[in-house]
Amino acid sequence: MSLRTLFETSSICIGYDYLNDWLYADWTGDQTLESVQAGCEQMLLLMARERCHKVLNDNTRVTSMWSDAAEWGGTVWFPAMAAAGLQYFAWIYSPNVYSRLSTDLTLRHTTEPVIATFDEIETAKAWLRQM
Repeated sequence: MSLRTLFETSSICIGYDYLNDWLYADWTGDQTLESVQAGCEQMLLLMARERCHKVLNDNTRVTSMWSDAAEWGGTVWFPAMAAAGLQYFAWIYSPNVYSRLSTDLTLRHTTEPVIATFDEIETAKAWLRQM
């Protein structure tokens, strides 16, 4: 990836991959409602600023359940992202079973944009490139 870091905290690093024209969000460690909302709000701002329509969302290094944020993510954040131009969202699962359950719960509350889940980053990248 040809990545330019746009935002970084202890729980998330967001970069812009200028070769693929997508945001890359790399989440790290234990997540809470507050950390998820803060990271997601930054993704929304940066996606609009960079005028991109795709996100590669990597939860590989997430180590906890964050289900408190699931309904908010599905009913508030994803619609806001779609309204800002998001079309495709590739979501890489965490190996942590509770984080995976949180992802699936979020997706139950989501109707747009097009979201696909993956276990491997290379598969997610390939899907996002063809979209």
